[in-house]
Amino acid sequence: MNTTQTRHPLWVAYGASGVVGSIRKDDEGYIVTMAGADSVLGAFPTMEVAKSALHAHMTPGSDWPQFREH
Repeated sequence: MNTTQTRHPLWVAYGASGVVGSIRKDDEGYIVTMAGADSVLGAFPTMEVAKSALHAHMTPGSDWPQFREH
């Protein structure tokens, strides 16, 4: 039996108070999930758009988060 695993890259976004969300790459694009959310924020066509969407949903005035690939 052959099994194939598809690796989907994951980036975790860190703000001043810790993890604020994540971005996962899959076949639909870049999927943004905010920390503690029950559902995804949405799918975006590029990493830069996904990062901007995540930042836009942080507390107003928040610094740009640091993104680390895992």
